[in-house]
Amino acid sequence: MAESFSPERLCADKAARYAELALEIASVLDGEPDRTARMATVSSMLRQAFEHFFWVGFYVVDPTRERELVVGPYQGTLGCLRIAYGRGVCGTAAAEMRCLIVEDVEAFPGHIACDSRSQSEIVLPVRDGAGQLIAVLDVDAVTPAAFDQVDAAGLAHILSQTFEV
Repeated sequence: MAESFSPERLCADKAARYAELALEIASVLDGEPDRTARMATVSSMLRQAFEHFFWVGFYVVDPTRERELVVGPYQGTLGCLRIAYGRGVCGTAAAEMRCLIVEDVEAFPGHIACDSRSQSEIVLPVRDGAGQLIAVLDVDAVTPAAFDQVDAAGLAHILSQTFEV
């Protein structure tokens, strides 16, 4: 007998996929101290794990410029090179140190359109072991409302196990 579709089942499946992916990422990165290598690996593995992830990458805190992010490792089309804190979704997430889920990027005040195909976005702050902001993780989709709290929790777990060590 075929299982019927339900939103609860979809969420459970997605949560399970994040848990499985967290283990895979931890295994691949075991013993790797380089932050750039870690970001590149996380970007690649996330992009491959979820078909609807159109753009996945990091905007890194630039230590030479006050309150500015610079593009880091990513998978996808051309990204914006620099984003000031407080500007767009990434800059706002950095300034406010919180996860932002944007169902419709056109409705977000000051949204920066690096690729006009992007319709929804989730951005999470990335902290080091001391709790300092080192980057933001940006994930875009070409469909509206592609992200939810299951994504936020799954991505936050991966980020904490990967960078808060």
